[in-house]
Amino acid sequence: MSLSERIRIQNTKIISDDVYVLKQTRFEFLRSDGHWQSQRRETYEKGDGAAILLYNLDAGTIVLVRQFRYPAYVHGYKDLLLEAPARMLDSESPETRILKEVKEETGFRVKNATKIFEAFMSPGALTEKIYFFIAEYSAMDRFSQGGGLQSEGEDLEVLELCFDAAFAMIAGGGIHDAKTIMLLQYAAFNIFRK
Repeated sequence: MSLSERIRIQNTKIISDDVYVLKQTRFEFLRSDGHWQSQRRETYEKGDGAAILLYNLDAGTIVLVRQFRYPAYVHGYKDLLLEAPARMLDSESPETRILKEVKEETGFRVKNATKIFEAFMSPGALTEKIYFFIAEYSAMDRFSQGGGLQSEGEDLEVLELCFDAAFAMIAGGGIHDAKTIMLLQYAAFNIFRK
């Protein structure tokens, strides 16, 4: 039996449609024991995104950005978040969007990006899937200071960090962003192997 045969959607209601869409859905789900169970879930539809880790293997460095994130702030995190450059796709392909975003946010122009995996970031509530990329950079690829677009409310600090120091920040509490942690762990196993 397919998964779609195990779900009977009863009704869906839009709760909010401001920046993104928040829906509440009532449905029945056919459990593995053969019984139908009524359930209610909310889904937040914000679209898919892409994230990238820029790395310089010879120098042992990576590029991250530091920025204000209101949801983290209201949850009690009273600092700027250190993150890999990322962006919603806005109807573009993941590779096209991330190559544009890395220019805007970091000031580095890289020619291509390698997709390494895709992941749902919080599948219990978000429909969002992130496409993860890596790209090698050099000092010659820097064409501006970066910092993002003021018109989009961005005010980013661009940081070039030693990979080992950045990786240690995961356990030390300096990096709290899931997509960045995932990219750094990938880099530890596949790029900066010791």
